[in-house]
Amino acid sequence: MNIALIGASGFIGSALRDEALSRGHTVTAVVSNPGRLAAARDDMKVAKADVLDTASLSDVLRGHDAVVSAFSGHAQADVYGYYVRGIASIVAATIQAAVPRLLVVGGAGSLEVAPGRRLLDTPDFPEDRKASAEGAARALELLRNETTLDWTMLSPSAQLEAGKRTGRYRLGADTLLVDAEGRSRISVEDYAKAMIDELEQPAHSRRRFTVGY
Repeated sequence: MNIALIGASGFIGSALRDEALSRGHTVTAVVSNPGRLAAARDDMKVAKADVLDTASLSDVLRGHDAVVSAFSGHAQADVYGYYVRGIASIVAATIQAAVPRLLVVGGAGSLEVAPGRRLLDTPDFPEDRKASAEGAARALELLRNETTLDWTMLSPSAQLEAGKRTGRYRLGADTLLVDAEGRSRISVEDYAKAMIDELEQPAHSRRRFTVGY
């Protein structure tokens, strides 16, 4: 497939990029700072884009089989506002470019720990991660209200860390997954595998799902 990967130089984006390339896909790495990526390969090109510039972003996305968004607002002063504006622009640009699918990196905060109770609403949820979690939760609402786009969001477990690509994990829907020791975790390598699996064999069209050990 010919994939446009937004945020291809970030922590999650890099793992998604490596996973997609290892499976023989062609990747357009859409980034704000091309200098963060090595020289382009035959199966990868680098495109500079501002996600808030919907028209220009649409031009970059046009002609691809799918858009994968690892967009993040972590480095911004207004994390929530920037992320919500950015994801809305990405959705609009994908539609304008007539790309048939959009896969989005979600957050764990909007996953439920009990019926009607999200992880981000629990007392121990880190304060410095709330703006990002609220932004991802709002992005999920925006996607669920979108009637024309074939989208999928993949939320990680509470702990998303560098590790190993084991290929051994569970998939879920809207409930936080925990292991036998009560921990909610997934390696970024296994997260990337689950996302590219979904790209290749869609099983969660117009739905959010999650992955964890």
